[in-house]
Amino acid sequence: MKASKVVYKPVGMVLGAVSGALAGAVFKQVWKVIGHDEDAPDATDEERGWREIVIAAAVQGAIFAAVKAAVDRSGATTVRRLTGTWPG
Repeated sequence: MKASKVVYKPVGMVLGAVSGALAGAVFKQVWKVIGHDEDAPDATDEERGWREIVIAAAVQGAIFAAVKAAVDRSGATTVRRLTGTWPG
């Protein structure tokens, strides 16, 4: 196993937690704007319709994927700067 992979493993775990928290915060702010409500609906929220629930889930998924990709890419780039090799 390359040294960069070994270095990246714990870094990747920390970055995963950070990206999840960051994505959650971003989604909450985005939902306030597009959903006109403080909280996004849960799938089992009886008061909310299918359309709103599915839109909220799609927006949340897109935000989580984009934030995770950006954070992972930044982490890999940093590991390459530190070790000289790409961790992938």
